[in-house]
Amino acid sequence: MFTINGGRRAALGVAGAALLTLSLAACGEKESTGDQPGAGPTVTSAVDDALAARVPDAIKADGVIKVGTDPTYAPAEFLDTDGRTVVGFDVELFTAVAQKLGLKAEYEAAPFDAILPGVTSGKYEIGVSSFTINDERKQTVTMVSYFSAGTQWATKQGNPAQVDPTDACGKKIAVQVGTVQLDDITDRSKACTDAGKPAITIDQYQAQSDATAAVISGKNDAMLADSPVGAYAVKESGGQLESLGDIYESAPYGYTLAKDQTEFAEVVRDAVKAVIADGTYQTVLAKWGVEGGAITDPAVNP
Repeated sequence: MFTINGGRRAALGVAGAALLTLSLAACGEKESTGDQPGAGPTVTSAVDDALAARVPDAIKADGVIKVGTDPTYAPAEFLDTDGRTVVGFDVELFTAVAQKLGLKAEYEAAPFDAILPGVTSGKYEIGVSSFTINDERKQTVTMVSYFSAGTQWATKQGNPAQVDPTDACGKKIAVQVGTVQLDDITDRSKACTDAGKPAITIDQYQAQSDATAAVISGKNDAMLADSPVGAYAVKESGGQLESLGDIYESAPYGYTLAKDQTEFAEVVRDAVKAVIADGTYQTVLAKWGVEGGAITDPAVNP
């Protein structure tokens, strides 16, 4: 992928976007996971005593691991219909990982680009928010891989603006701030101007749900997001959106921990291996329809 705070994020249509933007107003509130309506009960995983014994005392003292997440990124992490509970495959999968370690995951809503600073400052003990692993991020945090995703374009049904992902010069494109998609479209716009063509108008949104709503409304011609998120946005748009072009630049997602937490990162990696081994991992991904992103070899700073 590209550099900077990349990788992520396409949401639920206009009504869903209005709901999801409430997550940013709720920053600082603790959120707990719940069942996603229509998707079956939350999957759970049994404690692994050997792994639990390796959790640092400072983290296991209260039995809770504090998680920073931006719940505007369905189906990875987003707010349930109550407007408070964070759900999604990212959330449910990490909850199972935490359970392996004998911990309860508590999710705190935050803007995407505030999560890594929150991890490095100690506000959060881990960041779980569809972070693509790249060299830029590994300079400031330790990352544990658990999933793989690429980038997917989407536009209004019928592509009325005639957007071509390989030549989007002069088009108005929506992306979420701080993502690899922003880096991607910035590079594409520079290629346009270098070739004497009109620049791409890049509109950045704090929440991916707002970027999605901008395409549905016609404010923007198309958007870029992580592939499972783009696919889910299209599915949930009620025929208002369609995917555009192929998925490209696949790379792993990673849980983010403080730079000096390498030993704990190894424990988290082994907990991911454990949920893969006991079948919980596959069950969660299948429940949310994202099996295509499964990995078999989680690693620290791959």
